[in-house]
Amino acid sequence: MTALLTDSTVAQPTVVAPPPLRRSRGPLHYVKRAPVALVVVLLLVIEIYPLFWMFMNSLKSSQEFISSPSWWLPAEWHWENYAVAWEAGNLATTVRNSMLATVPSLLLIVLLGVAAGFALEVMVWKGRNAVLLTVLAGIMVPGQMILLPLFTIYYNIHLTGTLWPLIITYVGHGLPLTIFMMATYFRAIPREIFEASTIDGASIIRSFFSIGFPMVRNAVVTVALVQFFLIWNDLLFAITFANRKELNTVQAGLLSFSGEYGQLDYGPLFAAICITMGGILALYLFLNQRIMQGLAAGAVKG
Repeated sequence: MTALLTDSTVAQPTVVAPPPLRRSRGPLHYVKRAPVALVVVLLLVIEIYPLFWMFMNSLKSSQEFISSPSWWLPAEWHWENYAVAWEAGNLATTVRNSMLATVPSLLLIVLLGVAAGFALEVMVWKGRNAVLLTVLAGIMVPGQMILLPLFTIYYNIHLTGTLWPLIITYVGHGLPLTIFMMATYFRAIPREIFEASTIDGASIIRSFFSIGFPMVRNAVVTVALVQFFLIWNDLLFAITFANRKELNTVQAGLLSFSGEYGQLDYGPLFAAICITMGGILALYLFLNQRIMQGLAAGAVKG
């Protein structure tokens, strides 16, 4: 007896979906996008051309800066300018001094700033608004106003001639902005998270290290990088407090390329700038995504 095939045993035909239709882009589409493309190209030129111009000028001889416009390409590529810059600018020492002043300052700023931001925004205690306003007032104090009083204090306690005045000044000058930014980032975290941790028996220290700090880690990277750039590029405090050639930071060391009567050896000077700027640019490119996430972290309230 022949077995009957039911509907469930009959092979169903495979239906192949047609490929999506591609719409042809007419001239009007490109005309509409032309202004956006022009703005992007203009921004790229503004950002990239100065770097290219600096690199090209770092390969010129001193005579070329006198005989030809600065935007011309070098007639000969003088790579020896980088060796001259490294030796004449004593870059090994200046970079070391900058790191010795920057790294401890940055660690103290981040640790104290994040903890203070958490205390001012998450913890509830009397007088925290007054403290926050006092911190905000510190942002408005320009560095030029505190130079003479700080120098007098450092001189009287025999700290001049060391890197300690730079570290102390960088920490005190960078904390107000860091505290304000971290308080803003902690404000975006829902309070229910900290309330739930308190109900579960977590202490305030445990809530800070296990909940608060991990949730703002991208913001911490952003704040740390902002402070790093401010400290690394500082010249005012560096030439005031570290007033010995052996203590010159990178920015103060670049002044050594100025001659007795104000002449500048531009080739090695631009080479020294390229050397010191290359590491900073690489650091920014490496942390670019975390910086963008940190900037957006405090934009909305959760």
